[in-house]
Amino acid sequence: MHRVTLLSLASLIAPLALAAQRPPTPPPAAQPTAPHDSVRGAIRTVDVRARTLEVTTGVGYALRVVRLQVPASVPITDRKGGRQGGQGEPIKLAELKPGDVIRAAFGGRATGFVAYTIERVGRMESTP
Repeated sequence: MHRVTLLSLASLIAPLALAAQRPPTPPPAAQPTAPHDSVRGAIRTVDVRARTLEVTTGVGYALRVVRLQVPASVPITDRKGGRQGGQGEPIKLAELKPGDVIRAAFGGRATGFVAYTIERVGRMESTP
């Protein structure tokens, strides 16, 4: 009887001890569903062939240049030509020019920053 109790106890404890020694499984890697970051600044360069933008942003002397890859599926809108309801008029990448002020949502990938949305909010005017 003593032997049966000992074997029953061992059969209950052994699986728990083995499960505790197994390393935890990491959560599955998911694609980002929401933008990771956003930038608001002036376009420095537009390369339509490579589908890239360089945006100058910052405050005071703390300026930085953010280079964004722009996939063909990225919505680009113009706030000035906006319709009722807050949505801007769709425009093409080639319509963006250096000096345009944009707001872009983007995320980091192994190949660099990739834009999710781009909105032209205005244009920098030069003063004489």
